[in-house]
Amino acid sequence: MQRIPRDLARKYAFDWRDEPLLRVKPGEVFEVETWDASTGYFKTENDKAIPGKRPGFDRSPPMANPIAGPIYVEGVERGDVLVVLIEHIEVADYSWIAIGPRRGPLGESTRWPELSADYTTRILRHTPGPSGTMRDGTMAFNERIRWPITPFIGTLGVAPDREVLTSIDGQGAWGGNLDVRDIAPGNRILMPVFHPGALLYLGDVHASQGDTEYTGTAAETCATVRLKLEVIRKKRQACLRIEKADALIAVHSARPLETAVHGATQHLMAWLIDEHGFSATDAYCLVSTCPDFRIHVYQMCDVAKLSFVAGAELPRRYV
Repeated sequence: MQRIPRDLARKYAFDWRDEPLLRVKPGEVFEVETWDASTGYFKTENDKAIPGKRPGFDRSPPMANPIAGPIYVEGVERGDVLVVLIEHIEVADYSWIAIGPRRGPLGESTRWPELSADYTTRILRHTPGPSGTMRDGTMAFNERIRWPITPFIGTLGVAPDREVLTSIDGQGAWGGNLDVRDIAPGNRILMPVFHPGALLYLGDVHASQGDTEYTGTAAETCATVRLKLEVIRKKRQACLRIEKADALIAVHSARPLETAVHGATQHLMAWLIDEHGFSATDAYCLVSTCPDFRIHVYQMCDVAKLSFVAGAELPRRYV
């Protein structure tokens, strides 16, 4: 099985000029070892998010959020759609979250001074589950609170059309740093392709995350991702889409938040109209009346130039 080892997973931009690290065929299973968002800096609670102490933070934008790639997919062309199928994600034995002065929406808080007075790093320990692996393991937030590890790929994308965009704040229809917790094992991720071979990058695995990633970091961790890729030839698609076993999700990133919500909703409507036989009137009325239509605010953190990321979801039974 082909693999990208972690020591090569240190790219910080989606750049079509990069030489591929891997060439795979559609349907071929392969593995990628990823770094956490700090490229291994946070190991203990003594490792603080002080910019002057972090390697790569003397650059603008900082060298954070490393990704592996590009991965060249044989036979894929511009105008196709790349389908990513994640078989499983094996996370490391810990994850981390870091807060502090001028980090996130409460980095200058006067209401809760402890959030902005000093830097705080939390190390969240992982425990293997019945399988003996982290695939069904648990995470300890503290001595009282635990929950199942629910990993997903936070940064996933193909090389965009023209501009080179960074892995820390690049986002678009092609993917990027989206922190969508539905980019997870068992789901199909569909992205439009802009270059021969698609040129896929991925990294920034989270062991778990709630909606919005409010602080700017979640449960950041290293991981090994096993996946395979498929291709849909000559298919028009204006956004990243997710096919779950029981639902469809259209994803859009923009600022302000309501623009992201409008975009995701209208992308979902277009999906229903173009591929599932809905009239425009039916699709428009459905998203306002269906009690199971949902808007997810996946990412709403004030970091660099990041846009907000929304997803519009509709159960398949209505399709």
